[in-house]
Amino acid sequence: MTTSFCPPPRPPGRPRIPSRPACTGAALAATLACVLALAGCAAGPDYARPAMPVPAAYGEAGPWKTATPGRVDADGRWWTAFQDPVLDGLIAQANEANQNIALAAAQYRQARAAADAARAAFWPTAGISVSGDRARTLSNGVSRLGNAHAIGLDVSWEPDLWGAVRRSVEAGNASAQASAAQLAAARLSIQATLAQDYLQLRVTDQEQALYARTLDAYERALKLTRSQYAAGVALRSDVALAEATLSTTRAQAIDLEQQRRQLQHAIAILTGRAPADFTLPEDPAWRPALPQAPVGLPSELLERRPDIATAEREAAAANANIGVARAAYFPSLVLSASGGFSGGGFGPWFATPGRIWSLGAALAETLFDGGLRAARDAQAVAAYDAAVAQYKQTVLGGFQEVEDNLATLRVLADESQAQDQAVTASRLAERLALSQYRAGTVTYLNVVTAQNLTLSNERGAAQLLGRQLVASVALIKATGGGWSAAQLDATPVASAMAAPAGPTQPD
Repeated sequence: MTTSFCPPPRPPGRPRIPSRPACTGAALAATLACVLALAGCAAGPDYARPAMPVPAAYGEAGPWKTATPGRVDADGRWWTAFQDPVLDGLIAQANEANQNIALAAAQYRQARAAADAARAAFWPTAGISVSGDRARTLSNGVSRLGNAHAIGLDVSWEPDLWGAVRRSVEAGNASAQASAAQLAAARLSIQATLAQDYLQLRVTDQEQALYARTLDAYERALKLTRSQYAAGVALRSDVALAEATLSTTRAQAIDLEQQRRQLQHAIAILTGRAPADFTLPEDPAWRPALPQAPVGLPSELLERRPDIATAEREAAAANANIGVARAAYFPSLVLSASGGFSGGGFGPWFATPGRIWSLGAALAETLFDGGLRAARDAQAVAAYDAAVAQYKQTVLGGFQEVEDNLATLRVLADESQAQDQAVTASRLAERLALSQYRAGTVTYLNVVTAQNLTLSNERGAAQLLGRQLVASVALIKATGGGWSAAQLDATPVASAMAAPAGPTQPD
């Protein structure tokens, strides 16, 4: 539709004066008023967090361990609860040098840049052009040679009538927040893996120390059997049995060194170093500390786990993309303006005849697209449904991880008490068997049986400690490690551009 505005006729006798189209300004003001009125509309549904039934409490909640020396606070430095300066330093190195964290950080910057790119569509685009040419033309049989120079400024703007840009910005902000949560999840995963590897390495060191003490005891026992055999009060089979027991135990101790080296290599990679450049010496003074993790309520888990926050923000982005798809059902308006100077030389540019300008508006609507817009709308709705399902599954998985680790810690605490009793009893049995063998009342087989039982129980106690430490880290990770969804960026532009409810395309 084109509307023309004409000035009233000139009264007779009045000299002709070039008139300015003042009514064009009124038309432009009216157009802008209509644009601003329509700008309050936004296609697509407004986002609401998907409803998720949450239990009132964990089924495995309860006093799962007692007399714990440390506590995990919500400051993000959860590993300090293990009271190990070496672990603190290793995690600090991993935070700075781990390549998976660096990858997630780069992806977060990429998502932020994409959100900024979407936000740029709110503003007009302006460009400048300069041209010059020299040409020979033929007119009415006369050849002319002349120059032409021009400079112009072009400005165009597409008002966000139906909220497509606002929904794109909303999707971009949600995606950037999801990427920030992914960065937090990657950092938490690396920290937890490093802590578990380090704690297992220290438990392996304790097992090696146990085997060193055991090998010393077995060597003394071998000397005893040899002296007993030399005195004629023991059989040659007793000596052979003592030698076999010593060699078998020495082989088991060597196998522990292979486990320690693998853990050390894993720690090196997590801290961003090559295994050849990293060595972690033994720490004979190391004493484990089981921290007390504040589990909280299941409802708090939705805000404390970065992977759940990622899934929720991805659902928000998918919801905004529905609005982007549905905005395509409505016409688009483009406002444009240009101005500049043109002429055969640079001198006349600033004279009135050399000035050029134009104003325009274009309103376009697609009449037929073969179902393209409907397909994109359905695709966006399906993507949102998939994101909601992924969010709910992530929440359920989070509940399971917490329950599993609570149950593990509770069971391991009971098992550890029973194992400690078994260690005490087996040590007593070994001492009695050795005394009876010296007295000649039992064979050396009784001593070997008691020795193997003591070693098995003591190693089982050390391994139980390692499982408790690993499960403690897993529980801290399952509850978010002190992280909170409030740490996600609150983009001011996103809240400022929040549009009121507008017309939406029916499903």
